[in-house]
Amino acid sequence: MNKQALIIGATGIVGRNLAEHLQSRGEWSVTGISRGRTPAPADVEPIVADLTSASSVAQALSGREFSHVFFTAWSRQSTEADNIRVNGAMVANVLAALGPSGALEHVALVTGLKHYLGPFEAYAKGTVPTTPFREEQGRQPVDNFYYEQEDRLFDAASQYGFGWSVHRPHSIIGFAIGNAMNMGVTLAVYASLCKATGQPFLFPGSAAQWHGLTDMTDARLLARHLEWAATWPEARNEAFNVVNGDVFRWKWMWERIAEYFGIEPAHFDGETRPLDGRMQDAGKTWAEIAARHALVEPEVDRLVSWWHTDADLGRPMEVLTDMTKSRKAGFLDYQSTPDAFFALFDRLKRERIIPQ
Repeated sequence: MNKQALIIGATGIVGRNLAEHLQSRGEWSVTGISRGRTPAPADVEPIVADLTSASSVAQALSGREFSHVFFTAWSRQSTEADNIRVNGAMVANVLAALGPSGALEHVALVTGLKHYLGPFEAYAKGTVPTTPFREEQGRQPVDNFYYEQEDRLFDAASQYGFGWSVHRPHSIIGFAIGNAMNMGVTLAVYASLCKATGQPFLFPGSAAQWHGLTDMTDARLLARHLEWAATWPEARNEAFNVVNGDVFRWKWMWERIAEYFGIEPAHFDGETRPLDGRMQDAGKTWAEIAARHALVEPEVDRLVSWWHTDADLGRPMEVLTDMTKSRKAGFLDYQSTPDAFFALFDRLKRERIIPQ
């Protein structure tokens, strides 16, 4: 194995799928660094550190060398100012510890479409670029921790001489438990609750999302995109959008998801009905479902991210992404979004996360 990968956030939706992909390639050794609150994926060497502490990171990485680093995690704070401070420090601390070795060849940073939409505090309140979003549209005139992370990456690359890439996925579909950005698992749990209780399978989002075109990103495709950019000369020192390659409307996709679970989709009357408010009592019901079906996770809050799914599906505007830059640079992979959902749901059943 001639490539040594360090994944920041190897237990999350992006990091876990990246670890599985790199291990399947047979030419990578994979290490993950985290606080240690969630077990690392199989065959991933775990390193425990407080990423917000320069001394903790320096101690944990002392004497270690990696050819590639992948930042796939962030720490949510109560304000954007704190997001900037904490998440920028995480990037700076890791690169300050590893950069002087001279072993680093490439560092990849995963951010997202809030690069164009703005952070949660100012979500789409300014002038949103025309869709489909393109990389040359640049930054919005608001504070955004994505920009701070990029700047810390660029500074370290200039200082230590490694290559970099930035990856901007849309909402991610993939297998991970206890992850705050996991719409696919959230919708699977929501559909399972509706099926068990007879509640209507109501779309929780906005009319703009229901009727407008959109796209998504399969975590497995993102993993391939990360490896490609880390090893392909044409991708060096570039930022890329990354989505599946198909487009859909939620009014069409909602029927496909309902059909998979054997339930009827409720009529959407144009009113936004967020999950976060409607599912506050779901914990007791899910515990009963888990006991009845011998599921491995009885605590619904370990599985779902009501608030984040509400934020994605409640956007008041069309959100659509252009992939031309990646295509022209050589990344031609495609993933059907319905198939991505169904593959995730099938795995959740196999792993006994949701009922058969």
